[in-house]
Amino acid sequence: MAVSTRRMARASGGSAQSISSEEHRMDLATVDELLTTTRSVRRRLDLDRPVGREVILECIRLAMQAPTASNAQDWRWLVITDADKRAAIAEIYRSVGADYLAHAAKEASDPQTRRVYAGALALTETLGKVPVHVIPCLDSRIDNATLLTAASAWASIIPAGWSFLLALRSRGLGSVWTTMHLAREREVAELLGIPDTVTQAALFPVAYTIGTDFRPAARPPAETVTFWDSWGDG
Repeated sequence: MAVSTRRMARASGGSAQSISSEEHRMDLATVDELLTTTRSVRRRLDLDRPVGREVILECIRLAMQAPTASNAQDWRWLVITDADKRAAIAEIYRSVGADYLAHAAKEASDPQTRRVYAGALALTETLGKVPVHVIPCLDSRIDNATLLTAASAWASIIPAGWSFLLALRSRGLGSVWTTMHLAREREVAELLGIPDTVTQAALFPVAYTIGTDFRPAARPPAETVTFWDSWGDG
């Protein structure tokens, strides 16, 4: 990754202005690989390899650099390693999603979507065995909020959550952004002692990945989903 121009200038005895923009560019190939191969990992989570506390904290430290609305810095992170609690969360998750995902996998019209639903269904059976669960939260509630207020709140946790997943990927770990348990949010809150004033945003099952050879997903050309100046204008 890039070294700051100030640090490079100190090392060379020159000023920051003397460092060309080309010299301080990031390694775009590495950055682009990270952005295009951070996949939703469900089947390739190593259920047997322990995940240390420090690597989770490293990823959270990086995630906390993400912006928050009004600089609220109101993200909170609940990390669950207790086996019984993980099993209880997994049972709630399975009860909410197993039937729906089985039906969706059967009815999906294209192979890629079918694989996604099948992988999600498989996760309902293995979730309790994933060594770490991470629940990103907001230290506030947005029930019945206006669109502006809700959008601002989600904009405070979603960038941090994605940064966390990117940080995992760069360290050989993987996860998937899941929300199924939120259908029974209060039960999970009671299980984990989460106050009524806190909003759970997602559930990340975290483990080292089995292999790191993830590839970009099939997506339509950007030109087909991008409009300029007016809706529908390409």
